Amino acid sequence: MDRLQAMSVFVTVAEEAGFAAAARRLNVSPPSVTRAVSDLEARLGARLLHRTTRSVTLTDAGERYLEDCRRILAEVDAADRHAAGVHAEPRGRVTVTGSVVFGRQVVTPILLELTEAYPDISISTLFVDRVVHLVDEGIDVAVRIAELPDSSLRAVRVGSVRRVVCGAPDYLQQRGRPCRPSDLTGHDILDFVNLVRGKDWVFHRDGGTETVRVPSRLRFNVADAAIAAAMEGGGITRVLSYMIAPHVKSGALEVVLEEFEPPPIPVHVVHKEAGQTSARVRAVVDFLVERLRTNPVLR
Repeated sequence: MDRLQAMSVFVTVAEEAGFAAAARRLNVSPPSVTRAVSDLEARLGARLLHRTTRSVTLTDAGERYLEDCRRILAEVDAADRHAAGVHAEPRGRVTVTGSVVFGRQVVTPILLELTEAYPDISISTLFVDRVVHLVDEGIDVAVRIAELPDSSLRAVRVGSVRRVVCGAPDYLQQRGRPCRPSDLTGHDILDFVNLVRGKDWVFHRDGGTETVRVPSRLRFNVADAAIAAAMEGGGITRVLSYMIAPHVKSGALEVVLEEFEPPPIPVHVVHKEAGQTSARVRAVVDFLVERLRTNPVLR
């Protein structure tokens, strides 16, 4: 087995967290997978995987080598397709990443449309609440909600989202609707900690900023839980506008303090530089850009 094939086998074992599962995915025998990884480790002079009877995990050297293998295999695949003229046809697999809630609520419906429009394109998603390195992790396209630093990647702005404060109508009626940020100190706060680090909420007013230290009643590491608690009348929370768009539309939640919101956060579709972009990635990027720019939750 040549080196690239061995790399591909190793990547599959790492992704499947097992030799038998990797063999099924590759449609080869388990002994051939075990032998390929063992030969690779012998050639490198380093152990890449910890093996037990119940699990297979990466060593430190294996984690670094996995990133390199993904990058190398992606570059070789792109070179092969370019030489074969596949850039002219949108065909093949594209990996798309984004945050968990945005991926589920906004990106997934668009990807369903895309697979109908392009039957020769298949999609893999990686929805996680962290910044994913496109090159090192073998990702083709990312949808990012953030101010982006300068990089070698291409970014197309498709809209923006707001940091909004909201509560259930019954709760606001009983406890009073806050008219200014300082009013929040008299409310039960359901804090979504991944949106704002620390206990201070920053608002904008008359060209300046106003900081309020909110006494959080409950702290949540996921937005869905904070939103659910707010809908149950547990208090007021602060999340991103797209997260509660369906609930605001249905009347289950109401946004307050809109005139004090900070500047919107831009949303971008990010991908590799134009010269390295295949037809399949270009098709996905263009489709996402078109659909996201017309999506009302990003206005």
